[in-house]
Amino acid sequence: MATDTKSAALETWRRQMAAARQRDTSLTTISGREIETLYLPDEITEEYETRLGFPGQYPFTRGVHANQYRGRLWTMRQFAGFGTPEETNERFRFLLAKGQTGLSTAFDLPTLMGLDSDHPSAAGEVGRLGVAVDSARDLERLFAGINLGEVSVSMTINAPAAIILSYFLVAAERQGIAWDRLSGTIQNDILKEYHAQNEYVYPPRESVRLVTDTIEFCTRHAPRFHPVSISGYHIREAGATAAEELAFTLADGFHYVEQALERGLAIDEFAPRLSFFFNAHSDFFEEIAKFRAARRIWARHLRERYGAQDTKSLALRCHAQTSGVSLQAQQPEVNVVRVAYQALAAVLGGCQSLHTNSRDETLSLPTEEAVTIALRTQQVLAYETGVPNSVDPLGGSYQVEALTDALEREAEEMFVEIERRGGMIAAIDKGYFRRRIADSAFAYQREVDRGRKLVVGVNAFVEQEASRIPLLQIDESIERKQVANLKALRSQRKAAATASALDGVRRAATSSENIMPALLEAARSDATVGETVVALADALGRYSTALT
Repeated sequence: MATDTKSAALETWRRQMAAARQRDTSLTTISGREIETLYLPDEITEEYETRLGFPGQYPFTRGVHANQYRGRLWTMRQFAGFGTPEETNERFRFLLAKGQTGLSTAFDLPTLMGLDSDHPSAAGEVGRLGVAVDSARDLERLFAGINLGEVSVSMTINAPAAIILSYFLVAAERQGIAWDRLSGTIQNDILKEYHAQNEYVYPPRESVRLVTDTIEFCTRHAPRFHPVSISGYHIREAGATAAEELAFTLADGFHYVEQALERGLAIDEFAPRLSFFFNAHSDFFEEIAKFRAARRIWARHLRERYGAQDTKSLALRCHAQTSGVSLQAQQPEVNVVRVAYQALAAVLGGCQSLHTNSRDETLSLPTEEAVTIALRTQQVLAYETGVPNSVDPLGGSYQVEALTDALEREAEEMFVEIERRGGMIAAIDKGYFRRRIADSAFAYQREVDRGRKLVVGVNAFVEQEASRIPLLQIDESIERKQVANLKALRSQRKAAATASALDGVRRAATSSENIMPALLEAARSDATVGETVVALADALGRYSTALT
């Protein structure tokens, strides 16, 4: 320990550490040198405690756990999904056998948009960019032989998220798994779709109502499951700066908090199960500072604006994914290097869960070889570098702390701007987020085009011969197989029961009742994603917009 200064917070941290578990591993350098659990300044000042504090304590700048990775490593996930549920199930099993510690599910574009696999607009896209899911039976096949009570499952989907959540709960039922044993996350962050990704169906206000319904339902019935993963990742991928990713993501989170409070939920009842998803981009120190600023801002606003008292409400927990937009088709092997540095930034920033992109993702879905290298990148970081052996090893760095403060100030300025424009929904309708992200994306690309920002293999250190690496090919027969399964489902189910359940969805959506019980009945009756989306749209309407 670097200080003997008397501090109540320091003593609290020491007691937390004495009670905390520790991984059964050597916590020394390769040379055998002892590594301090936490490095501190020689004197703990009031400013230090206010701005940095101690890990596991307000304001959580230095991390949400007292012992961080000394107690447990981050969850290692690889985003996976392609073809039919059976094929993605095989990839899940492959990844678990390679040492992955959590599942992360990618859905195909028709599913993301709430279309059945036999919809005319789905032609040519079924199973291409993720797994095709049309019904609760598909969710059962997706996780066949995988105990949902023992593995953490993440599902990346937004507009039809409440529907997919109902399928997941029904799949657990059919495995005999009680909902209170389920752990994991469904992304379900519809606000960022209006900012950046455009995979929406219903109008913003009605879409947020569905998110609030899932928060309320999971709080009551699936208390270990995260009903929303508030996502800055796609905002950053669309071209936002680090400060914009930080501000817009947290502003979305505050809006969900306010809607849940209006619903009558107590802040400490639901806030501990809100989670976040950030991008781990290439500017190493800025990314580390972003994670630190996010924790500090969230803790302060939850305590001072919303009255949270539970430490778990104040502690921002996040998943991170390395930057897809930073990967290049030129010299794709170099993407392995990019991903490694981005993963290091995410871990030094204190993420709780991490996905590392594969080298070939600019060209195709990852091959087994590429995804194994991406997973091994995390494992080398975890077990060979010594990085997890000390809590917040960059805490106190002049550069990191200055960047943390600067990002926090910029984010607070943007919160004020959002409120000035009438709040979240009004700012969406006025195109504020889209315009600002588009301007940032244009500014960055202009710097690349002028050669002021160098990208290896693109505008610097260019190779004349293109690299050739194996690519995953999605067979066209997959679509035919999925459509055939869907046709068989419709012929086998009890049509009257399905129709009645869909009517129940319409009635619930037009009332003030929580939508989840009606969606669960629809799932049990084998209603499809597309049918359920239409039923909701009949009641809630559809939304379209253009950048103005």
